[in-house]
Amino acid sequence: MPAYRKKVMEAAAFLRNRIDITPRIGLLTGTGLGESGGSLSISETFTYEGIPHFPVSTVKSHAGRLLAGRIGQCPAVVMQGRFHLYEGYTPAEVVFPIRVMKALGVEFLVLTNASGGLDATFRPGDIMVIQDHINLTGDNPLVGPNEESWGERFPDMGQAYDRQLIGLVAQICGELKIPVRKGVYAGLKGPSLETPAEVKFLKSIGADAVGFSTVQEVIAAVHARMNVLGLSTITNVHDPDHPEPANVDDIIAVAESAAPVIDRIVRAMAGKIDP
Repeated sequence: MPAYRKKVMEAAAFLRNRIDITPRIGLLTGTGLGESGGSLSISETFTYEGIPHFPVSTVKSHAGRLLAGRIGQCPAVVMQGRFHLYEGYTPAEVVFPIRVMKALGVEFLVLTNASGGLDATFRPGDIMVIQDHINLTGDNPLVGPNEESWGERFPDMGQAYDRQLIGLVAQICGELKIPVRKGVYAGLKGPSLETPAEVKFLKSIGADAVGFSTVQEVIAAVHARMNVLGLSTITNVHDPDHPEPANVDDIIAVAESAAPVIDRIVRAMAGKIDP
């Protein structure tokens, strides 16, 4: 852990010396959702390759850029692209950006993703506020020695997704007349998509959507005592009795169409949490 912590501190110091804000909000965008931080007034742009020790995105539609600036008056950083276990990254590498954002001062973490709907009432393009998750990846970023300065050994996950932020989003969506759903997100390792039998299993254990990201980052964020909001874009809906092939380009297209809606939500949220 000391070597890992040193890398986090070096990456954070590199960014801190080059940006003139202390960000309160951190937004990590998922597949096809790079423009969900479109309201950010950008002051600095960094490629992941240019940040010390940062992993590099290898997935289509993940631009691999960290942007600093303000959403309205609220200082923020936006990461366009994340890292996945299925890319071969370790859990520690997947959550490296979360550790860096916390070191920069981020208090409110917004995670977005593209996911497959399991609730038959969902429709492609729906936004689902994540109320809870099921970690089925078989991995956890807290395995190994605990860094006590970051968080306790056994963080409670009873309210991993901040109830006040969930309520605030419900209020915002009501004001903006944006339809929004709520549900449980199941995180798998991927990259193979779910079989019909797996879809039935996921539905039977209470999952409303499924994807290959988010849970590792949320665990690290809770460990770091950050306030977490998760927003899933439902890109396709699974029907295990009538399975249809999933097309990645179609999934990205649906996510891209939902990005401006998420941007409106994040912009309104930033205005309400910033004094």
